[in-house]
Amino acid sequence: MLSVFLVGLYVLVLSIFVGFEIISKVPPMLHTPLMSGTNAISGITLVGAVVAAGFSQDLLTTILGFFAVVCGSINVVGGYLVTDRMLRMFKKK
Repeated sequence: MLSVFLVGLYVLVLSIFVGFEIISKVPPMLHTPLMSGTNAISGITLVGAVVAAGFSQDLLTTILGFFAVVCGSINVVGGYLVTDRMLRMFKKK
């Protein structure tokens, strides 16, 4: 049980480090197009969160799944709003 936790913790810390390094190297001009591309990945995460919340093996799983659904929804909706705002800047009036 402890080794599974340590592997999960290792993957979490490594993914945080790699994600920060990748995003910090992206020029500001490309942040919004990159965010619109990652909305599809957030959608996949949202599906996994719904499955985790609905599986409800115990109360903690349900609470964490619900929290993941809320965070994933905020990420997806915010990403699309920012992308829409960016695209409106390039439309002719």
